[in-house]
Amino acid sequence: MMAISARATCRLSETQIRCKPVVVMVGPTAAGKSRVAVEVAKAFETEVLTADSRQVYRGMDVGTDKPAPEERQAVPHRLIDLVDPDETFNAGLYRRQAVNEIERLYRDCRLPLVVGGTGLYVRTLLKGLCDAPPADPIVRTALRLEAKDQGYEHLYARLVEVDPVAAARLHPRDESKVIRTLEVYQLSGRRMSEFQQEHGFAERPFSTLIIGLARDRGALYRRIEERIDWQLARGLIEETKQLLAQGYRRDSAAMKGLGYRQVAEHLAGEYDVAEMVRRFKRDTRHFSKRQMTWFRKEPGVQWLTIEESESVHHTAALVIGQVDRFLTTLGDQG
Repeated sequence: MMAISARATCRLSETQIRCKPVVVMVGPTAAGKSRVAVEVAKAFETEVLTADSRQVYRGMDVGTDKPAPEERQAVPHRLIDLVDPDETFNAGLYRRQAVNEIERLYRDCRLPLVVGGTGLYVRTLLKGLCDAPPADPIVRTALRLEAKDQGYEHLYARLVEVDPVAAARLHPRDESKVIRTLEVYQLSGRRMSEFQQEHGFAERPFSTLIIGLARDRGALYRRIEERIDWQLARGLIEETKQLLAQGYRRDSAAMKGLGYRQVAEHLAGEYDVAEMVRRFKRDTRHFSKRQMTWFRKEPGVQWLTIEESESVHHTAALVIGQVDRFLTTLGDQG
């Protein structure tokens, strides 16, 4: 087994801090990012800054696969449990809080380590936001009511008419992004794709190393199924019941996340347990494919393919080696 090497110091030098280094680990769900990240964070005596659009919600622990208490005790995890499931949260709010955490780590001469599978959060953090108008609760509520009355297929068809470029980038069932893109058009009379093209996501506030963790598709799908079985055994159905009992609606953005949506539909009598599990696993496999499609299109990602027989420590050692070389290059710039 490859050992994780000790280092004389884990603190960033003044030269490195001036370069504003950020290390980002991305990849599909169930690839093993979280456990590797804990080992990498330990090696650099730093914290994990999570980039996960579901883990921001309080009380949604099993279904979002939040790090276990012992992992959080060993390594602090930030940017989780930020809002209640009925509160609004978006990429802009994420970026603001993530930048604050990064600046805090710089003041302590520590390396920011961003880990997650929400590609939009990562892109927004590293490349900035376009100047599209902010969310409007009145317009958004009207669009949700329209979707409820006529179906999200109708809403997506509208988007294809007004902004075919943006529509081609979105999955028809990605309800929040479809609504957001239509909202921008209704508020401004301009297409979201135009705002994005003008912005170009060309901001570069950080010196960034992006490491992607990938697995063979068959191995990844097995890990997805095993994790879902574990989530159900750990109490996902009970957690969903509790959230519904607290008044969080099935059609809220948080409750439409993977796992919660399928369990809530089962609890409503739409299908039995076996069908719920089948749909949960199928939808998660499809989601992992969309994640990989997104990250494969992102420039600059350095990919590591994890073999089934490979230990967490071995993978972490490979990542640490890449980070060491990255930081050495920044130090040489001084």
